[in-house]
Amino acid sequence: MSPDGQTVQVVVARWREDVAWVDALGFEALVYDKSGQPGLLALPNIGRETHTYLTHIVRNYDRLADFTVFLQADPFRHMGEGADVNALRERIAQNVRLDAQFTGFAWYKLKCDRLGRPHAMRDPEGKGRWKGWGRDIPVGEVYAALFAGDAPESFLATAPAGLFFVSRRRILARPLEFYAFALSLVEADPEDERNTGHAFERLWQIIFNGKTALNKESYA
Repeated sequence: MSPDGQTVQVVVARWREDVAWVDALGFEALVYDKSGQPGLLALPNIGRETHTYLTHIVRNYDRLADFTVFLQADPFRHMGEGADVNALRERIAQNVRLDAQFTGFAWYKLKCDRLGRPHAMRDPEGKGRWKGWGRDIPVGEVYAALFAGDAPESFLATAPAGLFFVSRRRILARPLEFYAFALSLVEADPEDERNTGHAFERLWQIIFNGKTALNKESYA
């Protein structure tokens, strides 16, 4: 909980990373574990961090914290030189003080087209690391499935690497059915062979922009 009484919850998507830093963060945290070990927060190792985040929202839609921080289990390498748990704690506290509704923690932003280009999905160093290697990212396709209206020609991803802070208000601007449907899209591509999970990384800023006009009448 923040000093002014607003609730903050940290959601961490873990595989086998060392998450000892979570205790030093000073906020209530839920570490969803995809390592294969049993536990109350164990999840199948599918759908990248997107699966973890959407699962949390669907399960807790009616009891979300005032602010939720969504993080991969090794966040600091994406946050810029010198980033550590203390810097992250200060960033979170500042966001609460400012009543920030959505913000990413990565030091960089990404601009791409409907196919996620430019991207590094054909980087030789990544070959064999995931089944979607060598394929484009279906950003426009996933957008069209989620939102009313035509997909934009380009996207500016302000929360790359799946590291972001979002208010309860912004999450609830989309109905529970939206998140359940989004989760079904990810579950239909469990090994991210079509890069569905990667597409969400380019869309979090739209998912949480609060514009209810983008909501479809139904999700099926």
